[in-house]
Amino acid sequence: MRSPNVRRTCVALAAAVSLTAALTACGAEGDGDRDATAEPDSSTRTGLTVAFLPKQRDNNLYFTNADLGAKTVVEELGSVYEDFGSSNATDTVGQNSYIKMLRRQEVDALAVSAVHPAKLCTELKKAMKQGVTVVTYDSDTRPACRDVFVSQASAEDLGRTQVRLMAEQIGDRGRIAILSGSEGAENQNSWIDCMKDELDKPEHKDVELVEIAYGDDDPDKSAEETRRLLRKYPDLKGIISPTTIGIEAAARVVSGSAAHKGKVRVTGLGTPNEMRAYVEDGTVEAFALWDPAKLGELTARTALALSSGRITGRRGETFKAGDMGEYTIDEDGVITLGKPQVFDKGNIERFDF
Repeated sequence: MRSPNVRRTCVALAAAVSLTAALTACGAEGDGDRDATAEPDSSTRTGLTVAFLPKQRDNNLYFTNADLGAKTVVEELGSVYEDFGSSNATDTVGQNSYIKMLRRQEVDALAVSAVHPAKLCTELKKAMKQGVTVVTYDSDTRPACRDVFVSQASAEDLGRTQVRLMAEQIGDRGRIAILSGSEGAENQNSWIDCMKDELDKPEHKDVELVEIAYGDDDPDKSAEETRRLLRKYPDLKGIISPTTIGIEAAARVVSGSAAHKGKVRVTGLGTPNEMRAYVEDGTVEAFALWDPAKLGELTARTALALSSGRITGRRGETFKAGDMGEYTIDEDGVITLGKPQVFDKGNIERFDF
């Protein structure tokens, strides 16, 4: 199998973009003889202002849940939660405008799901220079442009899991496509690199990746891209969509097509509530994600810990994130929430988000 587009290997990528950190349930080694374990949540300052800037604020259930998780913990810990953002998941101009506005308002912490890894750096660095804590979540920027990145799961785990789910559903044979979000999305591109690496394994030699399409995390465009892929590749066996907007759109199109339902498999990353109907009608056998509310909560706890001086962001620090447990900042400034969760007909009813 040879996939389209030149790509880095997943191993090299993981080292480069810092997405291989594991969830740590015990203390990690710090620098020198310093105790790297931070104080508990009870020492978090109150009265701070934490602003969240998701990649897509409106019409995206994933970010709605992530931001709700963040809001809940910020307010429980006695600080002020704010959120901003547009409905366009590719709007770098809009994100930069909000960052500029928030640093002028002198918020204490800014949590950003970056639309582009490099195009926010100028404003983020200005915010950091002013003393604003900058935490990225879901989608990272360049490491020099933030204090810490809170990753939902490692790129390797997410990329390989999605390919393995698809391979199992199509019997490890046939042509598949990927329907991603925006072409510049750092998180989705890192997962796709790991998908390609997984597809190059001998056991997947009969699976051919024919195209990577982009729906820009817009429901209508994602649905149209799905229809285009189905027309262009009449023998297509499956679509992997590493974005909650894309997987729902692809499943909706396939489910509504008598010519494709049951013949074209759909998997990727989605929320249980949005995907439940497609699992029940057999369009989707299994898909994956993590709890976005927990990602929002961990991001908020990290931002508050940094703004309170409980942690400095130094590599190797471990801190207690309330009842979520202890987490360690890896050597590239990444905290990882955990492993992806696979959802199917046997367990989807246990989840409500």
